[in-house]
Amino acid sequence: FYEEALLMPEQGGLELDSAKLSMPNQYTSMLDWFAVDLEGEHSAMDGQILKAHTEYVVHAIHWILDQYKESYDARAKEGAALSGNLPRSVILVGHSMGGFVARAAVVHQHLRRSAVETIVTLATPHQSPPLALQPSLGYYYSSINKKWREGYQFGVPGAPNHVPNPAFSHVVVISISGGINDYQVRSKLESLDDIVPPTHGFMVSSTEMKNTWVSMEHQAILWCNQLVVQVSHTLLSLVDAETGHPYRDRQKRLAVFTMMLRSGLRYGSNLIARSSGQPNRMLIDDEGANFAGSNMPACPERLQWRDNSLERDLYIQTPTVTVLAMDGRRRWLDIQKLGSNGKSHFVLATNLSPCYGVRIHLWPEKGNISSDLPLSRRVREVTSKMAQIPSGPAPKQIEPGSQTEQPPPSAVLWLSPEDMRGFRFITISVAPRPTVSGGPPPAVSMAVGQFFNPDEGFMEFSPSSLLMSAYAQKEISFKENHPIALNLSFTVSLGLLPVTLSLKTTGCGIKNSDLSAEDAGDAENSRLCKLRCFPAVAIAWDRTSGLHVYPNLNSETVIVDSAPALWNSAHGSEKTTVLLLVDPHCAYKASYSVSVTAAAGRFLLLYFSKIAGLAFAVVFFALMRQAHAWELDMPIPSMLTAVEYNMRLPLPFLTMTAIPLSIPLLLSILQLHLFPSILNFLIVSLLCYVAANGSVIILIFMLQMVFYLAAVAHVFFKKRWQVWEGNFCLVFLQWFINIASRFSAFKVVRLVRSNPVFVTALSAIFLACFIHPALGLSVVLISHSLCCHNALC
Repeated sequence: FYEEALLMPEQGGLELDSAKLSMPNQYTSMLDWFAVDLEGEHSAMDGQILKAHTEYVVHAIHWILDQYKESYDARAKEGAALSGNLPRSVILVGHSMGGFVARAAVVHQHLRRSAVETIVTLATPHQSPPLALQPSLGYYYSSINKKWREGYQFGVPGAPNHVPNPAFSHVVVISISGGINDYQVRSKLESLDDIVPPTHGFMVSSTEMKNTWVSMEHQAILWCNQLVVQVSHTLLSLVDAETGHPYRDRQKRLAVFTMMLRSGLRYGSNLIARSSGQPNRMLIDDEGANFAGSNMPACPERLQWRDNSLERDLYIQTPTVTVLAMDGRRRWLDIQKLGSNGKSHFVLATNLSPCYGVRIHLWPEKGNISSDLPLSRRVREVTSKMAQIPSGPAPKQIEPGSQTEQPPPSAVLWLSPEDMRGFRFITISVAPRPTVSGGPPPAVSMAVGQFFNPDEGFMEFSPSSLLMSAYAQKEISFKENHPIALNLSFTVSLGLLPVTLSLKTTGCGIKNSDLSAEDAGDAENSRLCKLRCFPAVAIAWDRTSGLHVYPNLNSETVIVDSAPALWNSAHGSEKTTVLLLVDPHCAYKASYSVSVTAAAGRFLLLYFSKIAGLAFAVVFFALMRQAHAWELDMPIPSMLTAVEYNMRLPLPFLTMTAIPLSIPLLLSILQLHLFPSILNFLIVSLLCYVAANGSVIILIFMLQMVFYLAAVAHVFFKKRWQVWEGNFCLVFLQWFINIASRFSAFKVVRLVRSNPVFVTALSAIFLACFIHPALGLSVVLISHSLCCHNALC
């Protein structure tokens, strides 16, 4: 009964609401699964292999559909009972380059029309190959993506190029990314932007996928149990119970994927009210607006609680309400009174299950006021607006009524002023605890709600403060009665500068203690605060990779999988927003610092190809400078000196680079194309250029050191060889001849077969003598000691 993700308006969600699509409780039909064996060929290396795989997949699709038809015709010929219709299409699920092969099969000229209507890809690079080692791979990618863009073009109605029914109007594509732990394929490459319109598909990260919540590496996405189970349920939910085949309607299939894969947290957790006029301070952008709030489903009638008497109700007089037990009571909160002075938002964090443990209603008036409208029209239930968040198990009570640590919240409810407009009261109804004789101790129950002003919890961190935190950790203090939701806006993407965020409880309303102030702050205070404060939750939002949830926050390095400061980066990817859900009864000391090692690793991971390309350019420029000096009969500078010259940027070069930079800047001003910040692009480009020069300089120093050591070793061995070659080698040769003379040819063969140690030692002696006589002598002594353990001594 948690909030389901809905189709956005640009996805056609407004038209689909009337269909009232619901997920099945049981699957009436099954799916037949087929696997395509591509023999483990390295398709990511060559476009020709991708073409061969595409043709094979097309042939496999036709073969599968023909098998159904042949079986159907055979049963009809034998007079057997026939039920249902023949399948007309197959669902393609592809991993990595297999997902691109699935998309390439759709645009293949020999594929039957409507043979493929649904594609699910796992960790598939859609935008471009991760590493285009051959031109054929880049050409094949460009041609396939171009056909997909043309297949979705509707054109302008009434224009000559208008297409009423494009070729891919029925095809839905879902891209699932592995998130931050997939080092082979980044989320930016897995995006469907500019390839598939939002009305026909989307990308979802495993970190925000319902019932998954974790990032995974490139191969683990195939066997991660949380993801496998969720994707399997999703594919089974695509089957229409009436026909036994997947839905033909494109919007219904897209709605199933949205409801089964995307988390409702994306839609139910606006940081700043849309009416505040500050859209840049929103965790979820305008696409997450609840445009169908009036049609939110209520809890089922079978879950109605019997005890609804008002004599047990509680009337809350403070903006913060706390529930510490399943007491079977209903709490009333006056929106007009408690939501004044700018505190127009209400957030509830709880570990109680919606409908079973807690229910939330909006009332236009309190009590049984006479009205011509029925109760269902006067009261709106918003329980299903609660969004699920990952959490650990709730601690068990040792005995009923005993105190224990607060459980982590498993759901959050966010009501904006638009959601509460026209209502006067909020009621939080808590179910009575079920009592079972002889059962285990019940788990701890918790719910904390608050009216608050989002502006009071908004904090913005500038680039300078983030860079300074790499040298000295920055601290922030939050006193008691702070907002329950804290909005931390980082002006630099945490995909480029990962931040280690720590949160420590410093107080929870405890004034007296038998311990001293210093000891109470460290030991007793910490223990008691764990009994009163629920564990904090951090929710990071990135434009590219979506949501990243960090439950039970203590000290975590917050990283998002974004690639800012590139011309094809998503607009808004240069910033990251982190929402902290913290207990308003407690005081906290938060600290943040940029992790230098994580930042360096992320920088190399994101811009390694750019640094490598610039490094090759630096080497070629240095060689060109040496060639120029040779042509003019001037002293040829060393490689290190030539690289140093490249670091001196002349004025004409700067003037020449300003021209291409001004063109995208002009396009951004005219809003023809949204590019990333010019300043961010220049900074990252200069850092890549410096890193390229530094890597080349380090490589030159290493090669110089290797050549120097090789020259010293050559001189050293040359001198020693002249001294020893007249003495030791003659002695060793005579020793070898004496040993060889004792064996006949037959005995030598038998010796080689039965005594590999002796043969190995003899080979080692020859090699050592060739390198250095002293080394040969030491090998002789070692070999002699080894051989004495057998009969050859």
